[in-house]
Amino acid sequence: MDFKFRTSCKYKSDEELMVLIARGKEKAFNEIYQRYSKKLFLFFYRKLYQDKDYAEDFLQNLFLKIIEKAHLFDTEKSFSSWIYSIAYNMCKNEYRKNGSTKEISLNIEELKHNLTFPSNLSDKTDLTLFKKKLDIELNKLDEKHNLTFTLRHLDNLSIKEISEVMDCSEGTVKSRLFYTTKKLSEKLKNFKAIKI
Repeated sequence: MDFKFRTSCKYKSDEELMVLIARGKEKAFNEIYQRYSKKLFLFFYRKLYQDKDYAEDFLQNLFLKIIEKAHLFDTEKSFSSWIYSIAYNMCKNEYRKNGSTKEISLNIEELKHNLTFPSNLSDKTDLTLFKKKLDIELNKLDEKHNLTFTLRHLDNLSIKEISEVMDCSEGTVKSRLFYTTKKLSEKLKNFKAIKI
């Protein structure tokens, strides 16, 4: 019976698992944790000073909130939007608390998995220069453009999910992505073969 329930959790949607979590089903929580913990750890790590301990603390607090507030989740909505909204608000509160709006740069090692690198850019020196330049340009973006880019290209959220997380229209998300891509393309035009 226990094995059957555990197996069935793997095939349930996030929203169905939240209904079970609200009923106190530990295995449903474990499944949600397994699906989202790594992605959200990286999200916190990128947004909170690239500090591993800080990211782990925020991740733990986030999942405590999920347990405590599972009954508040609207199953008609997207779970991924809901959890990223909570994570985003936790980061905003942290910035306010510290009196800083400074965002920490995206982890460029992760970015390279989302960018297409040409074979002729295999030289480590060129790749290192590209990553440094990309890091500089990403750091120049304001919070909204930086976060939109992060959620889309690093966390793989859909346009709709990003609009829910950031509480703006899908058109605004598309506009921000277009602007960011265009700006990065212009700033990195010396690396013509690299697709952003």
